[in-house]
Amino acid sequence: MRRLRRALVMLIRGAVLATAIPVVATAQQLGLPDSVILTISSDRLFNDSAFGQRVAREFEAASGDLARENRRIEQELTEEEQDLTERRPEMDPAAFRELADAFDAKVKEFRRTQDAKARALVQKNEEEQVKFIQAARPILTDLMREAGAGVVLERSSVFLSVTAIDVTEVAINRLNATIQDGRNGAALPETPDKQQ
Repeated sequence: MRRLRRALVMLIRGAVLATAIPVVATAQQLGLPDSVILTISSDRLFNDSAFGQRVAREFEAASGDLARENRRIEQELTEEEQDLTERRPEMDPAAFRELADAFDAKVKEFRRTQDAKARALVQKNEEEQVKFIQAARPILTDLMREAGAGVVLERSSVFLSVTAIDVTEVAINRLNATIQDGRNGAALPETPDKQQ
């Protein structure tokens, strides 16, 4: 009985080694670690990728445009308020109240409109991040398979690890080669809303 168990254990070990060796060789040839656990810095993955850098540039430009528009409108409103204040002494109180109420309504509408624009910018930025995650998922899955890994963990959530299991740089290079900056006809997976 013992001999049979030993023979089975040796056979299983041999089978595991036989299947693991090609994966390890492939993983090592691809510059991937030989580990069942990989780590990745998702912030760095997004921020250092061509896709993430494009999104950051677009968000910064749109935010700058919105800030300039806000300053311009605020300046116009300040001038209008100053004009209204200067005209007040020579105006009928009822006429002034009507103009003041109209001005207040204009200010509230400006705030509502500009807040909506700011929310739309943030929402677009979040949608781009979702697209990025969807595009990154198959690439990370391929890295996992090639390394023979069973899991990819967020590096910042890991208490202690060796840097050799971090595949962030490899993932960034593959993302840049595959999806580039997410434009220029690069193949991106469809969002779930579009698939329905």
